[in-house]
Amino acid sequence: MLSTTHQSIIDATENYVKQELAEAEGGHDWWHIHRVWQSARQIARHEDVDPLIVELGALLHDIADSKFHDGDEEIGPAKAAAFLRSLQVDEAIILPVTQIIRHISFKGGNEARTYWSAELAVVQDADRLDALGAVGIARAFNYGGFRNRALYDPAIAPDMHMTKEAYKTSASPTINHFYEKLLLLKDRMNTATGKALAEERHVFMERYLEQFYREWNGQQD
Repeated sequence: MLSTTHQSIIDATENYVKQELAEAEGGHDWWHIHRVWQSARQIARHEDVDPLIVELGALLHDIADSKFHDGDEEIGPAKAAAFLRSLQVDEAIILPVTQIIRHISFKGGNEARTYWSAELAVVQDADRLDALGAVGIARAFNYGGFRNRALYDPAIAPDMHMTKEAYKTSASPTINHFYEKLLLLKDRMNTATGKALAEERHVFMERYLEQFYREWNGQQD
């Protein structure tokens, strides 16, 4: 249970994020944040974590996603820190929140881990859950359309060994993203709760791909 003071910080942060992301791309808008926030709260109930850090990390994790800021990964942490300081939040809370923002993303999945905390584990699982299942599929195609990417091109194979920079600049078809990231997430969840929740969503995506290929190839059965 959060204290009254902590709850006021959460409320102020919720309002701030809603305003900041009012015009965001549909896969990274307020509703993405809301889903991640709620999932993070659910997972946190089963983990030994600071709930304030988890909630603030979830609410602020995409406040300035580097994908929409020329790849700059420091805008988000800096913006979050400035906002939290405006609320006079203690630096002992601000630092781990900004570290969550800085280290939450997939980045191609081949980067060595340079920071870890139980709170990051929870928020990262919540964020990854939103990239899975029916919502994850919708988000993938929404972002692909936003970037004017092809749905699928049989001549372009998924690249399973991309560097961080190659992953950030990739313009491959959206279906490739399933193999390059989405289908990998189930086995990269951090918490027992996250892993359990990921299983069903992963299976749904596999079934979706089976149906996609049947329709793409004109199979009627």
